[in-house]
Amino acid sequence: MEQGPDLDRVVRQRIRGLRLSRGWTLDALASRCHLSPSNLSRIETGSRRIALDQLVPIARALGTTLDELIASADEQDVVIRPRATASGGVTVWLLSRERAADGVVVAKMRITEERPIGPEDMVVHPGRDWFTVLSGTALLRLGDRTLLVEQGDAAEFSTMTPHVVGAHGGPVEILTVLDGAGEQSHLPPG
Repeated sequence: MEQGPDLDRVVRQRIRGLRLSRGWTLDALASRCHLSPSNLSRIETGSRRIALDQLVPIARALGTTLDELIASADEQDVVIRPRATASGGVTVWLLSRERAADGVVVAKMRITEERPIGPEDMVVHPGRDWFTVLSGTALLRLGDRTLLVEQGDAAEFSTMTPHVVGAHGGPVEILTVLDGAGEQSHLPPG
């Protein structure tokens, strides 16, 4: 595998780290990816060159993808500088990369009392929503119920129940984790 020495070291660390996080011995991973334990050991320690045809079964056995296993460890890939988008009393900052591999989007939202929260504003979609209140008080309309979620508290619910989140008594800031359906329903386009 042609790559710089730093990426080579990171790939080796990832293989070993994923193996250990699963509680697997060298023998256990070797049997899952059809390599000998000694070859796998030499790959992890750097005494054997990593070949692409070995990385594919190793990645598969570890429950990851080749792309994730060999992804750059460049620092610029770590820091996310979110830009605010505002619409209808809601300002959103995406805190995760769009279209993350796991399908999850993390966003910070600032909601003012300008956001409409009537029955016609409630949405339904497959999945679950989760949010925690960073400051203020959130008003969660969930079906026929109206719930106040205070600073420091969190809410998790099935999104098959009609729902909308608004502000109560002033602006509220929440941190939310959304799946693909939740992202489409709750975040402004763009």
